[in-house]
Amino acid sequence: MNKLKNQINPNKLLLSKWTAVKPLNKEKHFIVVKVNLDEQDLISTCILEALINKREIVINWQCLQDQETWLTGWQ
Repeated sequence: MNKLKNQINPNKLLLSKWTAVKPLNKEKHFIVVKVNLDEQDLISTCILEALINKREIVINWQCLQDQETWLTGWQ
């Protein structure tokens, strides 16, 4: 069975909005506040900021493609 994937344009990742499917600590809505590049200027990680408490988490940007974990926009 293939997992459903969110389509992500790396050029539009910064300031994009995301909803956690299974929120932890009431952190459901996030915004991408920083994109980190590797030596080849490719996106390696991004920093998500929770709207409720401004806590930041660093994740591999490709993790956002997993629709079982993340939904695009605020829902």
